[in-house]
Amino acid sequence: MSEIIVVEAMGVLLAWVVAGYAIWKWGPGLRQRSVYCPEVKVRAVVLADQQEAEFGCLRVADLKACSLIPTAVVSCDKKCMARL
Repeated sequence: MSEIIVVEAMGVLLAWVVAGYAIWKWGPGLRQRSVYCPEVKVRAVVLADQQEAEFGCLRVADLKACSLIPTAVVSCDKKCMARL
């Protein structure tokens, strides 16, 4: 009987670890994304700040960095945010 309880406890712990990893990997936060820049007409790698707009729905709130802009501040019109 005690072996079954240990196996069940390990299964619950594994489920919590998998759920935590999925939220960390694909949940809100800073994520690196590739997007087509409509201003320069080339692909760019951007650092997007994803936030949860409503339950289960992510949206990009801001761009923190862009591979086409060498400075730390993204100063363009950010039209590529609609493509993320």
